Amino acid sequence: MVGMVHGKVALVTGAGSGIGRKSAELLAQEGARVLVCDLDEQSGQQTLRRIRDAGGEADFWRVDVAQESEVETMVAHCVEHFGRLDCAVNNAGISGPSGGLETIELPDWNRVLAVNLTGVFLCMKHELLRMREQKAGSIVNMSSGAGLIATPGLAPYSASKHGVLGITRAAAVENARQGIRINAVCPGSIDTPMLRAAMDTDSAVEKMIRASMPIGRLGEAEEVAEAVVWLCSDRASLVTGHSMGVDGASVAR
Repeated sequence: MVGMVHGKVALVTGAGSGIGRKSAELLAQEGARVLVCDLDEQSGQQTLRRIRDAGGEADFWRVDVAQESEVETMVAHCVEHFGRLDCAVNNAGISGPSGGLETIELPDWNRVLAVNLTGVFLCMKHELLRMREQKAGSIVNMSSGAGLIATPGLAPYSASKHGVLGITRAAAVENARQGIRINAVCPGSIDTPMLRAAMDTDSAVEKMIRASMPIGRLGEAEEVAEAVVWLCSDRASLVTGHSMGVDGASVAR
C-alpha cells in the first residue's frame, strides 16, 4: 500500500528524541524522504540510523532553531538535497524552569521563548518562503495542552506554547489561498525523555502529571506522531488553522 505521505519531502526539528523522533520515523515509514534536524548531533544521527535501518530515506542536519542563519541554511539544505519541501514539523522545544512566575530569571525566560516560540517563527518564515514558490505545503507546529489551559509553575513554557497557537492561526489565514496548510498539535502528558526528567525530580510532580490524564495513562510519542503525519498528508486537505489535542481528554476536564 502507498503511504500517507508517499513521495513527499519532510523536515522535522527536534527529531533526536521523543515526539520528534517518532514523527520523523513515521513520516519515513509512510513514504516521505525526511530531513532529521536537531541541535544534539548524536541523538539526531541515532534517529537517522533508525530510519535508514528500517529502509527509509533520510539525511541529518544540525540546527539551533533560535538562530535565524542556521534555520535559513537548514531549509536551503533540505531543498538542495531533496529537491523541494512539502511538509515541515516544527517540534524543537525545551521545558525551561519551574516555579512561581516571580522566581523566574530573565535569561531563563528568554531562552524558553527563543527556542519554543521564536524558533517556530523562524522555521515557519523560511519554510513558507519555499512553500509559496511551490504553492503547496503543510506545516505542523508543536504546541501543548499547556498552550490551551493554565499550567501553574510553568509560566514561560505555557506562554511560549500559547504563542505557538497564535502564530499558527495567523499564518494559516495568511496562507490559505497559497495552497499551504498550517496546524498545531497539542499533546498532553506524553511519555518522553523530557517528561520523564520532570517526573524524576519530584514524586509529587509525577503524581500530578499522571492524575492529569483522564484516560488513566501517559500518552505515547507514537500516538502524537500519528496525528502529525495525518496533518501532513493530503487526507487532511481541508484542515488548516486547527489546534489538535492529543491528550487523552486532559484539557476536556
